[in-house]
Amino acid sequence: MPTNLPIRRVVLYKHGVGYFERRGKVSGSDTLNLDFKARDMNDVLKSLTVLDLSGGSVSAVSYDSTKPLEQLLAEATIRIPADGSLVALLGQIKGARVRARVGGGQVEGSIIGLDSLEVAAGETSVARPFLSLLVGGSLRTFDVLEISELEFLDEAVRKDLEFYLATVLSSYKKDSKRMAILTAGQGERELFVSYVVEAPVWKTSYRILLDEGEAPLLQGWALVDNTGDEDWVDVQLSLIAGLPVSFVHDLYNPRYMKRPVVEVRTEAAAAPVIPEESFGGMDMMVGGGAVAVAGPPSPAPAMAAPGAPRRARAEKALVGGPGGGGPRIRDVLEQQAAAVTTLTKEVGDLFEYGVDRPVTVHRNQSALVPILHKPFEGRRVLLYNRATREKNPMACIELKNTTGLTLEGGPVTVSEDERYVGEAMLDTMKPNDRRFVPYAVELGCVVSVEDKMEDGPVFRAVVNRGTLVVEYFHVRQTKYLVRNKAPRPQVLFVEHPRTGWELMKDMPEPAETTDGFWRFKRELAPSAHDELVVAERTRGQRQYLISNVGLDEVTYFVSAHYIDRQVADALREVVALRDRVAALARDEQRLTAEREQLFKDQERIRSNIESLKSGASQRELAERFVGKLNEQEDRLEAIGRELERLMKERQAAQEELNRRVQSISYQAEL
Repeated sequence: MPTNLPIRRVVLYKHGVGYFERRGKVSGSDTLNLDFKARDMNDVLKSLTVLDLSGGSVSAVSYDSTKPLEQLLAEATIRIPADGSLVALLGQIKGARVRARVGGGQVEGSIIGLDSLEVAAGETSVARPFLSLLVGGSLRTFDVLEISELEFLDEAVRKDLEFYLATVLSSYKKDSKRMAILTAGQGERELFVSYVVEAPVWKTSYRILLDEGEAPLLQGWALVDNTGDEDWVDVQLSLIAGLPVSFVHDLYNPRYMKRPVVEVRTEAAAAPVIPEESFGGMDMMVGGGAVAVAGPPSPAPAMAAPGAPRRARAEKALVGGPGGGGPRIRDVLEQQAAAVTTLTKEVGDLFEYGVDRPVTVHRNQSALVPILHKPFEGRRVLLYNRATREKNPMACIELKNTTGLTLEGGPVTVSEDERYVGEAMLDTMKPNDRRFVPYAVELGCVVSVEDKMEDGPVFRAVVNRGTLVVEYFHVRQTKYLVRNKAPRPQVLFVEHPRTGWELMKDMPEPAETTDGFWRFKRELAPSAHDELVVAERTRGQRQYLISNVGLDEVTYFVSAHYIDRQVADALREVVALRDRVAALARDEQRLTAEREQLFKDQERIRSNIESLKSGASQRELAERFVGKLNEQEDRLEAIGRELERLMKERQAAQEELNRRVQSISYQAEL
């Protein structure tokens, strides 16, 4: 007969799956039925493990097909309509052998059919169904309404009817698929079943209790959700932090391979052979090993012996105002701290929280499960970050994870002296990790910031390849002015951003350094002021082209000690050569302009000569123009010779200037 196994162990992971173990008793050849959501079938088929722990065996595991209901019912030999089901059923199985109980006796026979006969009912008549059976060699008819029991003796008919009813039943829960585990063995045996299916991610929530002069307490809760269709009753619950490899692979849907079509060669009847005329030629499965996914350990051959009874306990949240005349909340929590025991262990790169007592979570419900209740190393401090809040620091808990557990990330509710004071978010923390956990704005402390930027003195000068490079430091000072208005001393950490600049050598070392900040620690006296100056520097440089400097700049370089006297003399020679090159270039420009003007005058004179007519006065004017042209030609020849000389001198001077500029090399540490 079909049986079911209860859930005994649940392991929830942070990447959206859950591992489930079922254990229970089976007897003989019992069939175990398990129902899963359709979307979980791929995970179940990928991870299902079934073991008979008492020497029996599992003969097969069957599960519902992916075919639609209409198609499955179409394959059944029996169809039962919604109305008139009994009459319709008996009408479809003519010839089937049945055993009918009528009155106090039994009759065996084969079904002939159903007839509707009129039966008198007072002054009227009603139609009633009658079943006709072939009993031995005689035909007998029975009123269907008088048959109290009808047993099908044909195995095939019985199986068809069971298949039809099971298929219709499965349609009532369209998202559910049934898996049947068929067992084989003798007597009562213990069966183990495990699988992995999609499950909601478990979450964490923390409470921190601060009390003056006492170690802070940390209480942790796990939030688990049972979204399945089955209650978790007294299950062993484990929670895994980490990200093992997990994926979905389609194993549920049938997979078909395209096969080639091969036809049998047949030979046609022989026909007369007519040879052609010859022209001198002839025409003619991912293989390999399995991927190991970190998860719960393999099942033991038998269940562990039950331990001593565990005490039930209730944890109070660490929020609210002070109590009345009863004990302090902290004292009660410290007394109950020993009752919260979490069995933890490292599983590769994962971390497991094992709840030490049975847990019950009903279907479609969620639960808070205590996983931590321990004191930790920490204190209340202030943390100032200008980008977070410009005027006030944040009240923080400087938390060092001395609990010995890996703390999964989650929200934190903080109370101080039994009063709610704020909330925070906690990142995942390994043992001995240290974090600042900000939970409130500290209005009793006010911070103002002043910025100052300036350039420091030049510390190096280098002359090379025609360029003078002077190096100096950009200096930036940030002054934090802090006023502690609280009547108690406080510890303040100032977060100053790291932007690639370096701290000045006379700066005190920061208390700690992160990827993005330096943290400077300050002890604030009650109702007092404090000042922190953070001085930073970064390298800067200015460049001067030697070929462009003037005498005034050379004088400045000497007075600023960028260069010595020898380099200054070389630079003055460079300036003189550059002035010589410039003067020659100006002379070239002047002569070139004069030559261009002479060309224009000659064009004008030639035009005038062509326009003159014959006559004594005009001949005199023409001779005058010709004499002028001769003078200009002589001047043009002289200009050409002078330009050629100037060009050679300028080129030589420019080459000497370039050589002098490139030859100057100097370096000084200032």
